[in-house]
Amino acid sequence: MQDGRAPRIRNRAPAAIQITAEQLLREAQERQESTFRAPKQRVEDFEELHEYRGRKRKEFEERVRRTRGSIKEWTQYANWEASQNEFDRSRSIFERALDVDPRSVQLWLSYTEMELKSRNVQHARNLFDRAVTLLPRVDQLWYKYVYLEELLQNVPGARQVFERWMQWEPDDKAWQAYIKMEERYDEADRASVIYERWIAVRPDPRVWVKWAKFEEERGKLDKAREVFQTALQFFGDEEEQVEKAQAVFNAFAKMETRLKEYERARVIYKFALSRLPRSKSANLYAAYTKFEKQHGTRSIVESTVLGKRRIQYEDEVSQDGRNYDVWFDYVRLEEGALRTLREEGGTKEEEDAAIERVRDVYERAVAHVPPGQEKRHWRRYVFLWLEYALFEEIETKDYDRARQVYRTVLNLVPHKQFTFAKLWIMAARFEIRQLDLMAARKMLGTAIGMCPKESLFKGYIQLEMDLREFDRVRTLYEKYLEYDPTNSAAWIKYAELETALEDFTRAEAIFELGVSQASLSMPEILWKAYIDFEVDEQGDREKTRSLYERLVILSGHHKVWISYAEFEGLSIPLPRAMREEEEDEDAEPRVVAGSQELARQVFERGYKDLKVKGLKAERAALLESWKAFEQEHGSESDIAKVEGMMPIIGRKQHVDKETGQVVEDWELVFADDEREANPRSFKFLQMAHAWKHSQAKKSGGTGILSGFTPATTSAPESTQNDDVRMEDRREHDDSHSDVASSDGE
Repeated sequence: MQDGRAPRIRNRAPAAIQITAEQLLREAQERQESTFRAPKQRVEDFEELHEYRGRKRKEFEERVRRTRGSIKEWTQYANWEASQNEFDRSRSIFERALDVDPRSVQLWLSYTEMELKSRNVQHARNLFDRAVTLLPRVDQLWYKYVYLEELLQNVPGARQVFERWMQWEPDDKAWQAYIKMEERYDEADRASVIYERWIAVRPDPRVWVKWAKFEEERGKLDKAREVFQTALQFFGDEEEQVEKAQAVFNAFAKMETRLKEYERARVIYKFALSRLPRSKSANLYAAYTKFEKQHGTRSIVESTVLGKRRIQYEDEVSQDGRNYDVWFDYVRLEEGALRTLREEGGTKEEEDAAIERVRDVYERAVAHVPPGQEKRHWRRYVFLWLEYALFEEIETKDYDRARQVYRTVLNLVPHKQFTFAKLWIMAARFEIRQLDLMAARKMLGTAIGMCPKESLFKGYIQLEMDLREFDRVRTLYEKYLEYDPTNSAAWIKYAELETALEDFTRAEAIFELGVSQASLSMPEILWKAYIDFEVDEQGDREKTRSLYERLVILSGHHKVWISYAEFEGLSIPLPRAMREEEEDEDAEPRVVAGSQELARQVFERGYKDLKVKGLKAERAALLESWKAFEQEHGSESDIAKVEGMMPIIGRKQHVDKETGQVVEDWELVFADDEREANPRSFKFLQMAHAWKHSQAKKSGGTGILSGFTPATTSAPESTQNDDVRMEDRREHDDSHSDVASSDGE
């Protein structure tokens, strides 16, 4: 504590006697010092009383002299005099204070309160009269004055005060207070007159509604209707005035609904809604919708809901005219209304009006052309035009108008930057439905010449295919391939067409021309289609074999080798010439068996090719396919041979050239690679495993390790040359490999 720091606590163990928070608070309360209280003075005689009053008056006079503008000091002084029953002195002090600040509302209220406490009612009345004369815009003084008169049962006096107050045209609460006072004394006619005067001062819609509701509650229904009708005449038929009077229309209709005059209410709603735009009558329309749901028929309710949704869509499109999703919803709404009208058997005039509404929405929607020349901005817009054309064709049967819609949108789209194939194709198919084939062909030809596109070619080709115009289809495919010779799918479709027409020479020539292209988008599918054509349609094994040979030279992919080998091992149909000689079509088709030896040779060639290229993963995949082939077609020795060639997974450590750290990788290790790289150690390991095998035979067990084939003099030469799995550790300058067997030993 010498340096001012808090003492360091050494013993942190809990105390033997614990003190609760409640005990601490109790002790703090007990030890708290009591506040100072002034001693009570007892007055024994009049001399002491006069002395006390003189001393207090002197103190108050000093205080009001120092703070002359403090109303609080004046009020305390005057109230003290009143407490001493010195009312004349108190009034004198209040008057002196009013000379200082005559507009202090609190001072007037304190003055009148003092008079009322002392039961000087007439003085209080005089004070209120002076106050409201001086401050007629202070509502609090008027309320106090009226309350005083009503408290004294002086209703005519209170009414007189209200009349004086109403001459100043106060706010609505004052008028409402006057009316409530008349209602308390059952003076309904006087209250109605006050409402009329209130309307003359402040003709707001809510005041009209309150007056009409008052007349309705007291049973004067004709008077209530008269009030509403007067209000409607006052506001007039102009849009702005009707918008302002929506509350009056709504209240009028609700009153008629309560009186079960539903037709009157419906007429009122329709009158108001017919003079207001949809965007400004949302609340009134909601009330009308609710009314029709409760008291209207099904058709009226549906039309009401339609109108409400129209208002919603109009509001949305007014905010963003290029929100085409909203236009789609709006159009579907109007088309649904048209279909409903037809189902219910509407008149010709109603149907024509509904069609015009749909067309109006479409025209307004397509008038909002997208900005810029980006296709993503035009997609939804073009679909609006397509929906418009389909509506004219299907719903209205106006084919000339539908044709005009197609031509307008085709002229509107900037085809030099981008185009829409669906638009061209739908327009062409429309012309075909109108039996104008030349116009459709001319339109699609114009599209291909102006903005060639893959989907345009496909659509045009499909159109001619449906018409069975195969010569035109051939011409279109030629144009298609001139436009995009790298499209493998186009070559395949063209060849499939010739195959379907049984012109196999042309199909083969098309395939040959396709695979001879310098660059193709996906050459593998074209080669596969060509090979399948030669196998399934021609049955020409030699031609297929030559195709595979060309493909392995061109690609060399392991999947090509696998497919080539499987082709050699599987059966294929007879050549087409031999199939045509057979007359019995119901008999099971004959096939030409494959050659497993040729398949093994292909597997061998593929394995060696991938080995030369150093593709270990591909070699492993080819061996897996080879193994599956041998399990299906080969003997146990063939299977053992392939299994002996299977790789094992090893770990290899090497120094990363960039970081200089030792990195461990997993790699596939093939037995033949190890034999070629280290022939001496490999031969030594073979002899060791052969000795182990012979020792195991003597003892009656099997001592050969998994993945190794013993090298003995009696073993056949093919067995000695088999690839084996091995475990070997080799050390190099900066790397070594740790090889584990495939069995995990």
